Amino acid sequence: MKTMNKNLAKPRPSKLAPQPLAEMPKTFCKKLRGIFTDIDDTLTHHGKVPEDSYKALWMAREAGLRLIPVTGRPAGWVDHLARMWPVDAVIGENGAFYFHLDKKQGRDGKLLQRFVQDSNTRKANQEKLWQVFHALKREIPEIQVASDQGYRAIDLAVDFCEDVPRLSEEKIDRIVSTFQAAGAQAQISSIHVNAWFGSHDKYSCCKLLLKELYGENFDSVKENYLYFGDSPNDEPLFQKFPHTVGVANVQEFLPRMKYHPRYITKKAGGHGFAEAIKFILKNR
Repeated sequence: MKTMNKNLAKPRPSKLAPQPLAEMPKTFCKKLRGIFTDIDDTLTHHGKVPEDSYKALWMAREAGLRLIPVTGRPAGWVDHLARMWPVDAVIGENGAFYFHLDKKQGRDGKLLQRFVQDSNTRKANQEKLWQVFHALKREIPEIQVASDQGYRAIDLAVDFCEDVPRLSEEKIDRIVSTFQAAGAQAQISSIHVNAWFGSHDKYSCCKLLLKELYGENFDSVKENYLYFGDSPNDEPLFQKFPHTVGVANVQEFLPRMKYHPRYITKKAGGHGFAEAIKFILKNR
């Protein structure tokens, strides 16, 4: 038993092919404390949250697991999700903030917002992002910001397939490289290129949340948490979390990624998430 735990704690090598979900040890299922999960194409399927995926959230919550969605979606969406979904907190805009209800006030506690940048920094950085986007627009006239851009507080999202005809891989790569050349971070999700100024990412905000909400050090407790994802912007979590699950549609992006999930589901999107939750709860 000790040997198994020691091996699980080792960093996961890059480019290692994901294992079938059935290979996840029962010992890990029993000690699992909480779940961090992407939303788009991880909890959703074809743009909707399937019944089995939403039910799986409630099943996990009722089993006593902490639930923290981690998304590239905007502050306006995260406000709603943190209030209405059966979750403990929500990380948004790829690690720019987390929102949660104040549990000191009970189930109807007030929404608390924790940004990693102050308001003046956020405003200045967004202005710089728009300058880069307008320059890109002159080069690639058909590009558009995501339809949810108006609800964003820190980043800028360029839509490459959600509400527009899918852009070519070359144009997607050009968008990424242009923002990076300007000093911004740029990550590809399953639908957007998200760009922002700052050192934060999904991983750094997961660490911050664990420290501030639960008084936990990530390196000390990471063996008790699981991360679900489906695309390149989940790579920081696939690299840092020792236990990760990719829903089946992650296979499309594996050639782009240096770090792969440890396990993979048979089903895609939210159906894959539900598949994994049922497996975990069966083995707790």
